Amino acid sequence: MDKIMEEVMKKMEGSNEEVAENVGAAFENPGMTEFVGTAMGNTIGLVIANVDHNLHEAMKIDKKYRSIGIFGGRTGAGPQIMAADEAVKATNTEIISIELPRDTEGGAGHGSLIIFGAEDVSDARRAVEVALKELERTFGDVYGNEAGHLEFQYTARASYACEKAFGAPLGKAFGLTVAAPATIGVVLADTAVKAANVDILAYSSPGNGGTSFSNEVILAFSGDSGAVRQAIIAAREVGIKLLGTLGAKPESATTPYI
Repeated sequence: MDKIMEEVMKKMEGSNEEVAENVGAAFENPGMTEFVGTAMGNTIGLVIANVDHNLHEAMKIDKKYRSIGIFGGRTGAGPQIMAADEAVKATNTEIISIELPRDTEGGAGHGSLIIFGAEDVSDARRAVEVALKELERTFGDVYGNEAGHLEFQYTARASYACEKAFGAPLGKAFGLTVAAPATIGVVLADTAVKAANVDILAYSSPGNGGTSFSNEVILAFSGDSGAVRQAIIAAREVGIKLLGTLGAKPESATTPYI
């Protein structure tokens, strides 16, 4: 665990001040202690130092978690989940819940709501800071045009956010393919499992309860690191071609990382 945390922190490199500067660049701090920062996807990070007792019970939070970090956005679920996965590796926090609201600001996919639990508010705040900064990377393999979007995610060692959201085995390589419209997502799922020897963890389509009835198909899978990457790369190549038939060539808003 110490080794994993050390590797994650090397990736995050930079002081707390640098993190705060980067994640808060979109909007000025409104002068509230709850505010941590903002990031792409209309994502906002907040923290509550001492959750009110009545709300604590209503949210069904373990009593030991006096503080919570709140992280989520209007556009994107996979990037936020993968960012949260890195955050729990780097901090003394746990994932309390992950919800995928029907959103994308009127588009085809999800928004996100992720709650970190911590015994100390500094841990909750740090988890949100790490997750906000990670979004620049995890949005790297999200591609979009006027007709829809594609999303591909990968980690060599899944942690508690991937486990919570998709049932990913802890410590194993994990991959995710998403496409909207859902028709393309079905082909991506088939392409991924044919391209490499991976284990399907979840297949989510508009009516099966896995996508909040959004117009997309999601495939989550695990396996050997090389196989997971191979499956994602094969699906990505097909997805960009197919979505491109409906509009402009799908482009990433940042830098692809897979």
